[in-house]
Amino acid sequence: MALDDKIKRRWRESRILLLGGSAGSFKILFRLVKLLPVNLNKTVIIVIHRKKNFLSEIEKLFGENSRMLLREISDKEPIVNNTIYIAPANYHSLVENEGFFSLDVSEAVWYSKPSIDVTFESVADVYKGKVTAILFSGANQDGATGLLKLRQEGALTIAQHPEDAEMAEMPRSAIDIDAAEYILRTTDIFELLENTN
Repeated sequence: MALDDKIKRRWRESRILLLGGSAGSFKILFRLVKLLPVNLNKTVIIVIHRKKNFLSEIEKLFGENSRMLLREISDKEPIVNNTIYIAPANYHSLVENEGFFSLDVSEAVWYSKPSIDVTFESVADVYKGKVTAILFSGANQDGATGLLKLRQEGALTIAQHPEDAEMAEMPRSAIDIDAAEYILRTTDIFELLENTN
């Protein structure tokens, strides 16, 4: 689909860019991290499923290729503009009203910790409609209900087109419950996020 002026305007007005994915999403998230400009004027939060107790090289690889400051979320860390935050393994990452992150050790959701739903729902509570959230490839339903809550709070919600996703279940689950206001091909997602002026 062609990107209309409404979606471009809402993206530009967002304060938070939320990116969620699991199996099959690494490559596209890596490309996005490389693409985002240093002066994006937004906070970027990435939640990607990791194997339990698996030492991840994601932060190192993303950080070496990002133009923006990139860091793993720490408990009680203030949320800073023009920064990319990655949810750490074995914790749920939440956003607090005071503009801080918190880490939670409760049970896995959809067999996942970090859970996309947990982060998306907490961001919806705090930032309401000042969010653009995108759900990418994955092999389970995590993220769908969180994306729905974001949409209900007025956020711009996008699902990767299932035909473009390596694992279609995650974006399709969001589409099935009408959580995604827009269903975009990967090329359209990149075109949107490059539209910063």
